[in-house]
Amino acid sequence: MNRKTLPTRPLRQAVYSARAVASTWPSVYLPFARRKYGAIPDRIVEADTQLVIEGFQRSGNTFAVIAFEVAQPEPVKLAHHLHAAAQIVASVRMGVPTLVLIRDPDESVLSHMVREPGITARQSLANWIRFYDAVVPLRDRVVMADFVDVTSDFGRVVRDVNARFGTSFAEFQHDEANVERVFELIEQRNRERYGAVTETTVARPSAERDERKQALRRELDDPASEKLRGRARDVYRTLVPSPTVR
Repeated sequence: MNRKTLPTRPLRQAVYSARAVASTWPSVYLPFARRKYGAIPDRIVEADTQLVIEGFQRSGNTFAVIAFEVAQPEPVKLAHHLHAAAQIVASVRMGVPTLVLIRDPDESVLSHMVREPGITARQSLANWIRFYDAVVPLRDRVVMADFVDVTSDFGRVVRDVNARFGTSFAEFQHDEANVERVFELIEQRNRERYGAVTETTVARPSAERDERKQALRRELDDPASEKLRGRARDVYRTLVPSPTVR
């Protein structure tokens, strides 16, 4: 079921919230995900997965995965883009090296709202908190990578993964030419999926998406959302004690 095609906004919101709750529980969500994504390789963690790259939507997931793949001299079996904390919980239990991506919650939520039209700021914030609350007890067993570091020095992120897990993955050379190559591949995959590059979904900088985020900021700034925003900031500081400023 694609919630974006459901006939009413309340129904889409209800399905979104139900998915958010279920997606923190491996025993509940992963069997569903295997049925939904079974034909897509490298989506769900398995015993022979070599690395999991996972994060809340709009946290640099696509850039990280493609940059990682571009850097490797040989294919590496990945699991990624489930956007479910259940994947992280399961991979840690299985002893699979796991890279968790995170982004400043305000920026993540605004971008997520563009990606998921009709979802409220409070729903998106609650989903963000639920995702990373599940990661907090596991933070010493994964590598956390902030969006700023992923998009400015992904080679160092891979180095951190190797140091933590004793792996020997090739580091991404984060220079202009390689970043441009990653963006080209991102656009190519977006075009293959949607038939054309769609600015609300393509995982690279977008002026159009920035404009839409600004239009949604008023909803995020509503005092009714402040308690959730404060909780999200606390979780973010727990997982990224000293975020990189750029």
